[in-house]
Amino acid sequence: MRIVTVRRLSQIFFLIVFLWFCIVATVGTAWWQWRGWPINWFLELDPLTALGTGLATWSLYSGLLWALVTIVLTVFVGRFFCGFVCPLGTISQFTGWLARRRQDTASRLEANRPRPLQSFKYYLLAFLLVLALMGTVLTGLIDPLPLIYRSVNLTLAPIADQGVNVLSEGPRYYASAWLIGIIFLAILGLTLVRPRFFCRFLCPLGALFGLASRFTPWRIGKTTDRCGECRLCDEYCEGGCRPSGKIITGECVLCFNCFDRCPVGRITFAGKPSAAGEEPWPDLSRRGFVVAGTGLLLVSFWEIGGLSGPYRNSSLIRPPGSLDEERFLARCIRCGQCMRVCPTNIIQPALFESGIQGLWTPSISYRLGSSGCQVNCIACGQVCPTAAIRPFSLEEKLGAGDFSAAGPLRLGTAFVDRGRCLPWAMDRPCLVCHEVCPVSPKAIFVRTEYVIVRESQGLPARIQGQEVELEAPFPGGVNLASGDYYLRPSGQSDAELRRIDGFVGSKLTLESSLPAKGDQSRVDIVVKLPRPYVDAAKCIGCGMCEHECPVAGRRAIRVYNENESRSRSGRMLI
Repeated sequence: MRIVTVRRLSQIFFLIVFLWFCIVATVGTAWWQWRGWPINWFLELDPLTALGTGLATWSLYSGLLWALVTIVLTVFVGRFFCGFVCPLGTISQFTGWLARRRQDTASRLEANRPRPLQSFKYYLLAFLLVLALMGTVLTGLIDPLPLIYRSVNLTLAPIADQGVNVLSEGPRYYASAWLIGIIFLAILGLTLVRPRFFCRFLCPLGALFGLASRFTPWRIGKTTDRCGECRLCDEYCEGGCRPSGKIITGECVLCFNCFDRCPVGRITFAGKPSAAGEEPWPDLSRRGFVVAGTGLLLVSFWEIGGLSGPYRNSSLIRPPGSLDEERFLARCIRCGQCMRVCPTNIIQPALFESGIQGLWTPSISYRLGSSGCQVNCIACGQVCPTAAIRPFSLEEKLGAGDFSAAGPLRLGTAFVDRGRCLPWAMDRPCLVCHEVCPVSPKAIFVRTEYVIVRESQGLPARIQGQEVELEAPFPGGVNLASGDYYLRPSGQSDAELRRIDGFVGSKLTLESSLPAKGDQSRVDIVVKLPRPYVDAAKCIGCGMCEHECPVAGRRAIRVYNENESRSRSGRMLI
């Protein structure tokens, strides 16, 4: 079998495996849904993720030890991952092949000519590693594996599942999916300009592989420094590494097109240098690496920006099990796995709620999801590949068993906005937040007050036992028979209240008789208002109340990150 055929079969296989992992990353009862599938395997193979989080935390999460396998193989055979495994590389190569099937030889040669811009990814790698060394991991923004996971899980999968609801029980929405999708389409669009544009010019993982393959014993090369004029090897090269001449070994992605196309067999893959000469990498300058070192200055800007630490955005809520913000940003690679697996769709990619360093990190939005955080769900902690969201058990989340002394995991605390709450601001009865609170005993409790309805004090009426006829139709425009409205003789105490059971025009029917005081009496119409309060000692910040609040727009009860379990800053209400 031709080596190019082997490479294509390998690419198809790993692409299918990757897509399968994206499909099964959902909680449900179907056989194909997540049952311990190794859905993070590609991310765990990523040495840039391991290196970035390792520099930021001086530790290595156990799953990332798979990255050692990738590095060892790269040291021995070169950038095999780019040519045989990487899903984004496969998609880019296929897109470029579609765009260039009918191009002439001159156009292909021009497109595959090595360019100085190919050194940019090495400077980008240095910049990202400097940031990681200072405690901020931004590798996931441009690392191809988190990038492709994020793009597929948060944009392509919801579009493909729209109206079908096979991948999820209902439609999925992600706040910045439009931006993620545009970036993914831009990467594919640039492939139409240059073959594997992202791989050649932008991929920091490719740069890391290029550095690791510096002394690889097995490499693409030529058996003689002389060659014909066909240049078929350059015409079909995917890496822009100049196989017809002095090959740039760090840029070779092992597509083996040159090996397969050479009509005289002068291209070989062997344990010796190329007879036509080699260069390890594109022309790298000291100035470029000095510019990459400005990451040190950027970290300082972020620190004095006040977006982290005790002054960070109080509405920024992280998933349960998240580490404190400093360690969280030192581990999160923005892969979107927790967002994809969340059954209620409340974990969303953040924009700038926690500054640039928090871009696309997971945050919770109780409005976009289908519910609050389910108290019996621990999925997000099980899928995080770097333990930015640490694994936790259901007992720990509920504060049961061995964790009863510590109490349940708290995402934050709910606060009632009395300026928007119906019972407080509008004198309209509402019990929704109290009813949906899943905590037992409930964290949201009510204190009932009876308030005279506006323009309903001292209304002239004729009282005849349980029947009361108002002198004029009631002007309030509400359903007095809803069970929340009462009537009493004007000026009397609440002990004289009678619930209104029926209401037609100006006639009221009461639950029990009201003593008559002459043909003409005056009555008050009173509304029963269960006004909500939050017990901060019991609230876990699950957001059920915020999600179900009937007030449109900005909810009347909202969860903020005060009292969160992960806090190291001491911002505790209790």
